[in-house]
Amino acid sequence: MRAKTIFSLPASYACAPITVFEPRNLLKFAVLNISTMKILFITTCILIAAAATFAQQADAILATAAGKNFTSASLSKEGQKLYADQRSAIAKHREERLAKMVRSAVLELEAKAVATTPEKLIAAAGTKAVPATPAELQSIYNRNSTAFDGRTLAQVRDDLADLVKRSREQKAADDYVELLKVKHKVANVNDVNAARLKPADILVTIGPSRITVEQFDTANKASINDFERNIFEDLKADLRTSMLSVLTAEEASSRSVAVGTIYASEVTDKLRAYTEQEKFDLETALQKRLFAKYSAKILLKEPVPFSQAISVDDDPASGPTAAPVTIVMFSDFQCPACSATHPVLKSVIAEYPEKIRFVVRDYPLIALHENAFRAALAANAANAQGKFFEYAEILYTHQDALDDASLKKYAASVGLNPKQFELDLTDEKTAAEVRKDMADAAIYGVSWTPTIYVNGVKVMRSGADDLREAIDRALSK
Repeated sequence: MRAKTIFSLPASYACAPITVFEPRNLLKFAVLNISTMKILFITTCILIAAAATFAQQADAILATAAGKNFTSASLSKEGQKLYADQRSAIAKHREERLAKMVRSAVLELEAKAVATTPEKLIAAAGTKAVPATPAELQSIYNRNSTAFDGRTLAQVRDDLADLVKRSREQKAADDYVELLKVKHKVANVNDVNAARLKPADILVTIGPSRITVEQFDTANKASINDFERNIFEDLKADLRTSMLSVLTAEEASSRSVAVGTIYASEVTDKLRAYTEQEKFDLETALQKRLFAKYSAKILLKEPVPFSQAISVDDDPASGPTAAPVTIVMFSDFQCPACSATHPVLKSVIAEYPEKIRFVVRDYPLIALHENAFRAALAANAANAQGKFFEYAEILYTHQDALDDASLKKYAASVGLNPKQFELDLTDEKTAAEVRKDMADAAIYGVSWTPTIYVNGVKVMRSGADDLREAIDRALSK
């Protein structure tokens, strides 16, 4: 019998742009309160759910502890579904990646034919979307009025109208791409998930052009590996929570006390600052003690991480240039997850003196954070005067004030030459440096912030233990 979970350890999170919004999900979004809807549409901090390529036998032993075996039945209902559906999830992800390649290809062909850009084509298609009428907004509100926390339609109208508008713009863009696929004679040749495909086999033809298996694999290697490793991390977290509950009960039994007493003595009674971080640290410490005491072992098979040659460019760096470990972080100074990760990463790096070279590269999520690009420019201007890290500290802790006046005030507070700072802030070379980082990030498959690479391997979670594990693994090679 599965022990009741008395607490769970929070997972790390990330900021990522929503690139596709499907109209059929409109009402699903509309049942949320309107402020949440806007956040979900414009920006989302998410735990990535994906799929992995390890075995799916229902009775496979995924972990052991205290003489007990843990199988997929030990997972939560959500975890059991994820475990059972992982292969179909991988297949769907591969189909989506191929569809994205086709979309990009036809947009590039059309843009070349009419002497414009794919971005302008999509923007033009979006203008054909018809805004919601007052009657339509009233109908959506009426059907979901209980979800708006008592707020009137007048109070939520603008956000709701924005949601409908963006949904229809996406639908218009999707319809336009479908027309382009007909115009440019797109034809499916082989199923991307078919067995025994060879590298030269053709998946799709686009007029005289083709997408082969080899081209698909090369273009999507990083994305598919991320997908597989993310599901592994999600399943591992779920599994550890289940194991922790069982081991807490085991510990309570060995002491002849109630389960709640263990938690109280190890966590609640030790709280001093009563912060979420303090609570998390105490829970993590309890987990480590119990896992060590009861010889806990995770047997869930981890996908082999995909390694890339991540350039450090000429970006801000600290630590020895010849250090055995190089950590590259793609960051957005307006991203809450980056702000939360920064002190954790800084603390972990300090545990490895002279062993880590830390490099910060820019990936402002301009579709989500209106001041992110400007903040990146300012940080680069500070770097020109040798004060990047001092300036970055201020940006991370003042994310609610990243307007130009504030950026200049922060420059003065760290002792920068104000005239030189303003010149560098507006210099096209500074902007080009930020765009270069963004372009490199796209090549590497960066899609959220923070994205952290340790010796070229992406770290899928940014908690302290996850970072230590990645660093230790790199040092062991």
